[in-house]
Amino acid sequence: MNRPIADTLTPLILDFLEWIAIKPRPYSQVMDQWRTSCPRLAVWEDANDCGLVRQTRMAGQELVVELTASGRAFLERNGRTPSIPQRREET
Repeated sequence: MNRPIADTLTPLILDFLEWIAIKPRPYSQVMDQWRTSCPRLAVWEDANDCGLVRQTRMAGQELVVELTASGRAFLERNGRTPSIPQRREET
């Protein structure tokens, strides 16, 4: 993880990661559901900055947001272990 997450945001970030863990989501859907202009509720920004999610583009598809290995580990460390589909290995 690149920087610590404020304890007050941890539950929201865990909810966000669980939502992404179900299936990778199109970037546009993530922005519709999780973007905020409130600096105290920067769930998307913090998860992204901490390396818990990544954005990838597969040929001919929209940009997709998916969990990283760090995101999976963060969920597990915090007692949240939904079925997390494994994506391709990180480089």
